[in-house]
Amino acid sequence: MTTKPETDTTHDEGGMTFWEHLDVLRGTLIKMGVAVVACGLAAFVFKDEIFAVILAPKSDTFPIYRLFEQVGAWFSTPSDTSFSVSLINTGLAEQFKIHVKTSLFVGLLLASPYCIYELFHFISPGLYARERKYSRWAMAAGYVMFMLGVALCYFLIFPLTFRFLGTYQVSADVANLITLQSYMDTLLVMSFLLGVLFELPILCWVLGRLGVLSATFMRRYRKHAFVVILIIAAIITPTSDVFTLCLVALPICLLYEVSIWVVRR
Repeated sequence: MTTKPETDTTHDEGGMTFWEHLDVLRGTLIKMGVAVVACGLAAFVFKDEIFAVILAPKSDTFPIYRLFEQVGAWFSTPSDTSFSVSLINTGLAEQFKIHVKTSLFVGLLLASPYCIYELFHFISPGLYARERKYSRWAMAAGYVMFMLGVALCYFLIFPLTFRFLGTYQVSADVANLITLQSYMDTLLVMSFLLGVLFELPILCWVLGRLGVLSATFMRRYRKHAFVVILIIAAIITPTSDVFTLCLVALPICLLYEVSIWVVRR
């Protein structure tokens, strides 16, 4: 009488052991790390060009300021958008550290498409054809939405926030001396948070596919969601300017409505 051989639980359907999977994952992470470092080194070399773009919002020649001035002229309510804010450095090695950190951040943004491709290449063998199709779409859409959030922050949210906080004075006797570190930290944090918030439709789509979230539930608690969005917008833009608060909250509210449509479909 023959007995059925036991199934080897240390192998998956593709014949790879757990440790072989870890080895493949290690190779994937190494490739991603090399890509980020390479792009970071390129950004480090092109310091003048990179920081010319990053520091552009501190000047009153930035496009969004000129746009608001033009809009005011159209409505016969001209406003003076000129201002002057100088950045200072207070640490011996602070500028070099900011240069390195910024280069890595820019390198990560530049290498993100390749990193996403490597991650998908690693997980795709374990997915069904339908799951592979949806995963490819979700990763691509997630990257695009994150970059849209970063772009909105750079071109609109951060310049208005910086102009308000950088020129705000409790007294004319108190001059503002904004440090480079404060400028860069605010820009990087706000860019990251806006990028993450723009992932809302993708997150809702995933939860909808899993059956955790429904369009009916989202419509029912729309008012509650808008209150939460206003709180989040107030945290991102710590200003007393209602106009800037609305500029942050409005895109997120629109994303919530888009998320309802995505989940419903």
